[in-house]
Amino acid sequence: MNKLVGLDWAMIALYFGILLAVAWWVILRGKDSASDYFLAGRGLGWGVIGASIFASNIGSEHIVGLAGSGATSGMAMAHYELHAWCLLVLAWVFVPFYMRSQVFTMPEFLERRFNEQSRYVLTIVSLIMFVIAKMAVGIFAGGIVFGSLLPDVQITIGSTVIDSFWIGSVAVIVLTGIYTTLGGMRAVAYNDAVQVVVLILGSALLTGYGLAELGGWDELRRLAGSEMFNLWKPLTPPGVESTWAPVREVNAAGQVVRQAWYFNGFFPWLGMLFCAPIIGLWYWCTDQYIVQRALGAPDERVARQGSIFAAFLKLFPVYLFIVPGLICFALVKSGKLPQLADSNAAFPHLVQHILPAGIRGVVVAGLLSALMSSLAGVFNASSTLFTIDLYQKWRPQASQHELVRMGRLVTVALILVALLWIPVIRGASGLYDYLQSVQGYLAPPVAVVFFLGVFSKRMNGPGALWALLVGFALGLFRMLVDTPVTLGLEGYRGGYPPGTFLWIVNNIYFQYFSVLITLVS
Repeated sequence: MNKLVGLDWAMIALYFGILLAVAWWVILRGKDSASDYFLAGRGLGWGVIGASIFASNIGSEHIVGLAGSGATSGMAMAHYELHAWCLLVLAWVFVPFYMRSQVFTMPEFLERRFNEQSRYVLTIVSLIMFVIAKMAVGIFAGGIVFGSLLPDVQITIGSTVIDSFWIGSVAVIVLTGIYTTLGGMRAVAYNDAVQVVVLILGSALLTGYGLAELGGWDELRRLAGSEMFNLWKPLTPPGVESTWAPVREVNAAGQVVRQAWYFNGFFPWLGMLFCAPIIGLWYWCTDQYIVQRALGAPDERVARQGSIFAAFLKLFPVYLFIVPGLICFALVKSGKLPQLADSNAAFPHLVQHILPAGIRGVVVAGLLSALMSSLAGVFNASSTLFTIDLYQKWRPQASQHELVRMGRLVTVALILVALLWIPVIRGASGLYDYLQSVQGYLAPPVAVVFFLGVFSKRMNGPGALWALLVGFALGLFRMLVDTPVTLGLEGYRGGYPPGTFLWIVNNIYFQYFSVLITLVS
């Protein structure tokens, strides 16, 4: 096993040095105003906007999850990555509305279109989702990376041993928090631009070295098999047949055991066809975490250009993260790499074993950049939502200086919350998959309200408010039903009694339940 050596650490130190230099340059240029702190003074260029949108999306969990998916089911997860078309909807449909209204946040846009109550509901739900889902998932995936790449790094204080999971997570959270707190949106966006270059370069190098070690693309195709490159068949697990009729479960003899519209553990065609676009359009077109970058543009034209550039960059993950997972699978199968204990470690597994010194440091820096950019996005978006949609509403007479100070205080509070999340994430093995489904339960009412609000003049304030309230209530109900089973709490490890109402709710596949919430909303 190849460990990080002096040259690798030098490359990582150089990377952090560049980040700090960029952050310091941005801080010196900053002004003490809400527009500058939360939207970079509406002066971001299209390249920085596109890179920042992409970097915010590609967190460590993205790299870890996509590479792990590539190592187990091949190109199946490419379906989600091909939803880059949603960014074109942002560019051509939503950007004109957002830029002309000159809003800071998505809830503020809802108030302009509907009413104040809708703004409060979306703000509170968005803050909860950012802290519970986005922050927690990012830290979890970052811990996997640190545990795989730096297993021997530890600090002993008395009788307490602090391992690499803690060391790496704390270091990245604190460093990200410092430049986000001091520099605001401008520091986040410009550092994202640097991080995208490092991330793409590092992942491209890993893919290149992996193919060279394997013997080329043809050898990858031969070892992985045609099924791993099939976009459709991997969507069903062994023993399940996917058809355009309801999905059928068959036994070894080919007999239909069960025929139903729902199963747990895979992506059926109906769910991918209807649910994935709902979540994609919510995420790319209405989520503060993403759209805030476009709001930092000086005008509508630049915002559109940045969104389109982000759509182009969004095509890279298929080649930079899923293909390395396939390469890892093929190398293990050929005996050139040791067996993989956990598919989630496919990406760092390749980094450890096939990259030369120096290059390894660049790729590790890319993994760190993915974690930092996603965390910075959570810190910045949450700070903006709280300050603009809650604090400014409570204190309308607050000065620009007060708003900036509150934004910084909220960011510091979020850093502390992130640090408190570490032991929770470390101890709950089922939490990661559970949190990934949270957006499937909470996204539909937001997507419905925004799209009907833009496309239908008949959509009114009471309708929007009740759609949000009922939709979120349904999503929360499903989360409450799933939680004890997912976390394996005492008395729920085997699930609910078969045939009961709660068993039916718990067993409806999350994508189908998401479609149900959409229809109700």
